[in-house]
Amino acid sequence: MIHKFKMDDVNIVLDVNSGAVHIVDDIVYSILDYYPQKNEEEIKTLLKDQYSSEEIKSVLAELNDLRKQDLLFSEDTYISNSAFTTRKPVVKALCLHIAHDCNIRCRYCFASQGDFKGTRSLMSEEIGKKALDFLIENSGNRRNLEVDFFGGEPLLNFEVVKKLVDYGRKREKEANKNFRFTITTNGVLLNDEIIKYINENMENIVLSIDGRKEINDKMRYTVNGEGTYDIILPKFKNMVETRGDKSYYVRGTFTKYNIDFAKDVLHLADQGFKNTSVEPVVAEPGKDYELTYEDLPEIFHQYENLARELIKREKEGNGFNFFHFMVDLNQGPCVIKRLTGCGAGSEYLAITPEGDIYPCHQFVGNEKFKMGSVVNGLNKERLNIDFANAHVYNKEKCRDCWVKFYCSGGCHANAYNFNNDINRPYDLGCEMEKKRIECSLYIQAKLRMTEKTEG
Repeated sequence: MIHKFKMDDVNIVLDVNSGAVHIVDDIVYSILDYYPQKNEEEIKTLLKDQYSSEEIKSVLAELNDLRKQDLLFSEDTYISNSAFTTRKPVVKALCLHIAHDCNIRCRYCFASQGDFKGTRSLMSEEIGKKALDFLIENSGNRRNLEVDFFGGEPLLNFEVVKKLVDYGRKREKEANKNFRFTITTNGVLLNDEIIKYINENMENIVLSIDGRKEINDKMRYTVNGEGTYDIILPKFKNMVETRGDKSYYVRGTFTKYNIDFAKDVLHLADQGFKNTSVEPVVAEPGKDYELTYEDLPEIFHQYENLARELIKREKEGNGFNFFHFMVDLNQGPCVIKRLTGCGAGSEYLAITPEGDIYPCHQFVGNEKFKMGSVVNGLNKERLNIDFANAHVYNKEKCRDCWVKFYCSGGCHANAYNFNNDINRPYDLGCEMEKKRIECSLYIQAKLRMTEKTEG
């Protein structure tokens, strides 16, 4: 299987199974409309008004050589890869809902303003410790374990966060594990002391901001209805400036109200943030900020504009990272991640303040998906198996899709929320993902073309 597309002056051909990306000229691009289904004489007849017989013959020889090297129309070897066929998933990451409460109000909040459609509550130190013990006990031989302090707003329960980090450092020595802690925050409660602690103890931090002041403040505001931009921006800048080379992301959401979201990404980059992620809202049908199929042409246009600007800034020495455009063509994710994605429900779990276990943070509150508790253990093994088997080969829509090894089948929660089935991907999300991957390949193609020219 191949996927070919044009963007600006570049013809790109992706060999889906090998991951090989080819930058080709017009004649190759045209011939691939017919090759290899038609033979040489048929192709010569079809393209006789555009190219000579000798040109076509030469190109076909090159294409045949690429096929022999398994760089074009290669076979899918993932489906029989032993890492996939013999895999035994273990839990390697937890999303700790340290606070089911929030000090701001976001119009698009999937967590119902932080309480996840339940009672506002904070995780106790005892439950948090049991969660870390549960992770260790269910992680098999996996050494590196991920823990994300999540909410609501985790800083509302920051003293417990610190106690759990201390406990994790103690337990990792005893169990020969390595905890990598992350925290996601809206930033309102950040101060110098908290920033210093996070920078010293957290492997990563996600800072929530939607971009330009007018956009952010329309969707993210305090309980009194005041915008948060002026409150959080100086704190985020301080955090990033003092963080050194440690990982971070500023993460936003775009809605119908900022369909020109490329401006928000660039605004964040202009504020000095080198690692950004502005993602499409996933909204219930009928919401005024909902994205629809009618918005796709403009969304695609925005992704293309953003790709061009990213290339321009990279050449000028002022580049930045946009999460959805980060594709590693040299190595990329392992076989399992390519086929199964985030691992929600099998390798990645969410823990509520009460200790209940869910497949991920977006399923929290739906009792159908409650998998047990860190106190009593998993009691829905069938559900765990269902999620482990929700891979691209078991999703009918994914099997013949060119982007499957990049999106890994998409988000299970979105699939369920829109189609009532974790194996039926969210269609609108699929279309946006395809465009993002095309832009990602285009960026790398243009940058490599520049390197060759300058070299």
